[in-house]
Amino acid sequence: MMKIKTPKNGRIKREIEKRVPKLVETGKKTLILHGTKTSSVLNSVLTEIYHLKKENAIKYSRRNVDIRPFESGGETSLEFFSLKTDCSLFVFGSHSKKRPNNLVIGRAFDHHIYDLVEIGVENYNSMNSFSYDKKLAPQIGSKPFFAFVGEGFESVEELKHLKEILLDLFHGEVVTNLNLAGLDRVYVCTATSSKKVLFTHCALRLKKSGTIVPRMELVEFGPSMDMVVRRHRLPDDSLRKEAMKIAPESTKKKEKNVTKDAIQGKIGKIYIPDQKVGSVALPHKAKGVKRERREAKMKDEANGPREKKHKHPSE
Repeated sequence: MMKIKTPKNGRIKREIEKRVPKLVETGKKTLILHGTKTSSVLNSVLTEIYHLKKENAIKYSRRNVDIRPFESGGETSLEFFSLKTDCSLFVFGSHSKKRPNNLVIGRAFDHHIYDLVEIGVENYNSMNSFSYDKKLAPQIGSKPFFAFVGEGFESVEELKHLKEILLDLFHGEVVTNLNLAGLDRVYVCTATSSKKVLFTHCALRLKKSGTIVPRMELVEFGPSMDMVVRRHRLPDDSLRKEAMKIAPESTKKKEKNVTKDAIQGKIGKIYIPDQKVGSVALPHKAKGVKRERREAKMKDEANGPREKKHKHPSE
């Protein structure tokens, strides 16, 4: 039988509790890895992705020879690092003659590879290559806007998959309320063809518009690059079904005979069974009759005894 180890101190116990599945998950962490060989362009891309996700990212600088995400057996080390660091997103960079400036972005479920997208980086411009007012620099942890321009994100399978992964990679923690003043950046993705996407990171400048909603201007902030989709792998149907399960506690039970209206609010229906008044058995002596007899008796006692009427004999 397997021996179950219990945590010996509070620090380890708190760390284990952080990894326990929750009804409302916190922000996903990203693991950034280097392949056997990387170029200077790819090193800069990985570093800037790490800076954009600094609060929820872990970056390893050591070369990894055994990681080949698209090959069978090549994802073992990647799944081990995912389990070790408790990361459900990863970015893996490699460079070769066949696939220069290669970037693999993927997601993991239960520390197993869920899906993958392989892109090539072209026309890369780092943050340092742009000149802008330093006051416009986005703050760490701020929520970004996303703009996906082009019909390809709705019709082309590869671009639809890339859109899902980019949203998962950069959207951060899910929140219910937003402060408009805290929205200071936007990611603009433009589909120029069925395989190519222009990725740009811009800062938002809020200006007066004469109304409640301010006027917004975009200032290119970097990084900027062309993403060429090379390969992608969708998740298996069984794994997708397992990942899409919803806990019973998180779903609200449907209220019967209750509807909600924007104007009238909550509206309910009440069903009353037929009363069948005609068939109900009534008591022989009603309380009202008894009361009337009692009042008449008390009245007679007050007036004195009545004289009896004598019958006159008939002739």
